Amino acid sequence: MQKFQRIRWFVFLVLVQVLVLNYVHINHYATPLFYIYFILKVDSDIGRKNLMLWAFALGLCVDVFSNTPGMNAAASVLLAFCRPLLLRSQILRGSPDVFEPGIRAMGFSHFLRYAFIGTLVHVGMLDVLDAFSFVHMRALLFAVVSDVLMTLFCIVCVELVRRRK
Repeated sequence: MQKFQRIRWFVFLVLVQVLVLNYVHINHYATPLFYIYFILKVDSDIGRKNLMLWAFALGLCVDVFSNTPGMNAAASVLLAFCRPLLLRSQILRGSPDVFEPGIRAMGFSHFLRYAFIGTLVHVGMLDVLDAFSFVHMRALLFAVVSDVLMTLFCIVCVELVRRRK
């Protein structure tokens, strides 16, 4: 991704998240956290520090507009920290050193596993920070599962549409 395109995606995803998706709740649980698509899709050659700075800025922007003090920033930085390991575990042998993670570059099953684990890391951290307790474990697990499924559904749909272009 070029810098200008990266900034456009950043702004677009923050606006979609805070203006639309933050108000989508199914049974007060399932909320798509689509802004993490930005972290998952950044080129594979970006440095960990740069990625963590982008993730912090992304999470902080969502936090400012969502009135969630630092929770999205913390979860986004955790995802950015884990992303190189997740990406290395799903890369096929013989693939190029620099690529944009996606269905086209990784294949559907590898990208789905990569996106699922990344989404689970992010949503798990965010929901644990939101609950700040393990007293209602069943409700917490239901929130994590529903948020992961909704987010993953959105990511796969957009990825399939982008793949056809």
